Amino acid sequence: GLDSSLVAATLMKLAKQEELKYPVQTFAIGAEDSPDIQAARKVAAYIGSEHHEVSFTPEEGIKVVKEVIFHLECYDITTFRASVGMYLVSKFIREKTDSVVIFSGEGADKLTQGYIYFHKAPSPKAAAEESVRLMKELYLFDVLRADRTTAAHGLELRVPFLDHRFTAYYLSLPEEMRVPKDGVEKFLLRSAFAGENLIPDDILWRRKEAFSDGITSVKKSWYTSLQEHIESEVNDSELEMAAKTFPFNPPKTKEGYYFRQIFEELYPGRCEWTPHYWMPRWINATDPSARTLSIYKPNKDQ
Repeated sequence: GLDSSLVAATLMKLAKQEELKYPVQTFAIGAEDSPDIQAARKVAAYIGSEHHEVSFTPEEGIKVVKEVIFHLECYDITTFRASVGMYLVSKFIREKTDSVVIFSGEGADKLTQGYIYFHKAPSPKAAAEESVRLMKELYLFDVLRADRTTAAHGLELRVPFLDHRFTAYYLSLPEEMRVPKDGVEKFLLRSAFAGENLIPDDILWRRKEAFSDGITSVKKSWYTSLQEHIESEVNDSELEMAAKTFPFNPPKTKEGYYFRQIFEELYPGRCEWTPHYWMPRWINATDPSARTLSIYKPNKDQ
């Protein structure tokens, strides 16, 4: 994604300035035709990193459902979907390389209003408040995912966009400066890097693509394949009884029911660890994926 590309490019620039002997390595996971794989290749070629690609198929993701939920200690739907890719790429790094400390662009979407639904914010003030709410809940969702999926394979994660000095500075800026502009989310952050030639311009201005969506083809998202598998694992009567079976935070879909069932098997009586499901705001959404939103528009090169 954009954020990890900016982190990688900045590290590459610093490595050249300091004349470090060790190469900067970049990693991407996805299907051969996935948007993230294509973008990562372009960035890696541009910055000259030692690039690694990890193949991903829905079947491979389905095989690790239980172990991912075990490490996450969470049953949130979108957190799980994104965790599978991060878990598998972390497994690759551990088994195939000597790298231990890795960097990620985690947190930038919350801080700099990168989610597509921010276009629907009723006011700059509401958008700023939502950004702060997302930051406060990082430990429940995104940072939980990033920490647990990497730690599961003995890796140490660094998240530059969540440096306390940077977050304090960014949140101190006027609310009007931080909102999407000209139909582009994360406009201020992108503008700050414009003209620096750190990454290709089309990547710098590439529209937001959620990690769990970006690792698979636009034609068929990973979560769609997952839902098709789950269809035979959870029957209609079980879903109808979900509110009685799971009175706290009851799942409303078969996918949610499936994750919750596995979580309860692993961590009985600990359902409050996930206080609510992550969902977009200011828009009538029934699924957390950006691809299901009416305002979603795929990048032109996909």
